[in-house]
Amino acid sequence: MGVVIPLDEGKNKLASVKPLVDLTKADMERVNQLILSKAGSDVQMIPEVANHLISSGGKRLRPMLTLASASMFGYEGDHHVKLATSVEFMHTATLLHDDVVDESDLRRGKSTARMIWGNQASVLVGDFLLGQAFKMMVEVGSLEALDVLSSAATVIAEGEVLQLSVAKNMETTEDDYLEVIRAKTAALFAAAAEVGPIVANTGRAERNALKSYGMNLGLAFQLVDDALDYGGKAADLGKNVGDDFREGKITLPVILAWRRGTAEDRAFWRKAIEGGESDEQNLEHALGLITRYGGLSDTIARAQHYGMIARDALAPLPASPWKSALLEVIDFCISRVS
Repeated sequence: MGVVIPLDEGKNKLASVKPLVDLTKADMERVNQLILSKAGSDVQMIPEVANHLISSGGKRLRPMLTLASASMFGYEGDHHVKLATSVEFMHTATLLHDDVVDESDLRRGKSTARMIWGNQASVLVGDFLLGQAFKMMVEVGSLEALDVLSSAATVIAEGEVLQLSVAKNMETTEDDYLEVIRAKTAALFAAAAEVGPIVANTGRAERNALKSYGMNLGLAFQLVDDALDYGGKAADLGKNVGDDFREGKITLPVILAWRRGTAEDRAFWRKAIEGGESDEQNLEHALGLITRYGGLSDTIARAQHYGMIARDALAPLPASPWKSALLEVIDFCISRVS
């Protein structure tokens, strides 16, 4: 199905992640080398599965946040490289696990690892990557950084379970939804940004600023992702448009359309989401309802709100190319709507 809903709200065509990519290029090369090294194993299937996802073209925004948030405070060691690699391994592990839980067929436009090697291999390789991530955290030797990242791992797992508990439940509130994405997505963004100032030995104010930046950037990022599932293009998404609908996920566009709709509309949502009647015809009807009740535009407005909080979190910090690049990432994340 090729339904595309244009979303022009908050579009900033000049926003780019390139300044951050350029600033972190040298360190990201070290991260990429470490990824290849730590994803290796004498068990042949482990590097095969890991490299399938690791090499699939993600922007690696989260590890770049770690590198940038350390370097902006003058850090010159190599601990931030190990922590950035740990962050990327944590993210990759959650993707492997997510695809099993969600029964996903595509990830970034490629067949998911579970479709090639099976669910068991995907889960176990994800566990291997988590183990490697924690080994690198220990090598860094910072109990504070270890506490932040291990706490994030716990919160992410809780978010996964919480999402399962609200799946296909049309009584899910916006607060419930925000709790899920705060745990599943924003917690790792926050941790990735916070561990940089920790290894740079900054004060509590700087650490809190980057933590708040990461948390709110993560919320904005996920809100846009959830809007794109109903208003994007499959080629841009790296997955099929409407996958959230087919999987019975309760995201904000659906919540808003449900709460603002008529009794007849709500009966449709119960049939489609709770009853699993998520064929292409019902997807098209769902898209119409979401558009009619402002589900997409208001989801983007929420993303812009959290983007402003992220921007304000960095406001007290001195001007620098690093700060400018991190601010532009906010606009980039929101401008992904098309």
